[in-house]
Amino acid sequence: MLDSIEAHATLAVVDIDRAKRFYEGKLGLKALPGPEPTVLVLKTGSTKMIVYPSEYAGTNKATAATWTVKDVERTVKELKSRGITFEHYDFPGVKLQGDVHVIGKSKAAWFKDPDGNILAIVSE
Repeated sequence: MLDSIEAHATLAVVDIDRAKRFYEGKLGLKALPGPEPTVLVLKTGSTKMIVYPSEYAGTNKATAATWTVKDVERTVKELKSRGITFEHYDFPGVKLQGDVHVIGKSKAAWFKDPDGNILAIVSE
């Protein structure tokens, strides 16, 4: 039933204007027309990300959205140049190389938005 329909991340934030500055300015996403002024709809690849104000912003302690990229190291470098700070986690069997977690042939890096939502980039 839902197998041919794209899903999208939905993230809660405290301040929609601050979120817009982060997601557009730091991550380079483009805002699309939304259903109301307090909801931010962002284009990301061939899908959308919905950002909305909520008193529960930043309470999720797990990854909320993930982007799959060709070159994790290059993407980390670009995001760092835009002021993004990366998280470091101690997972069994995972080696940390700079800001990149290496798991066999897979690579991943995590960072947070201004409200504490955990975001990730992973290798293809």
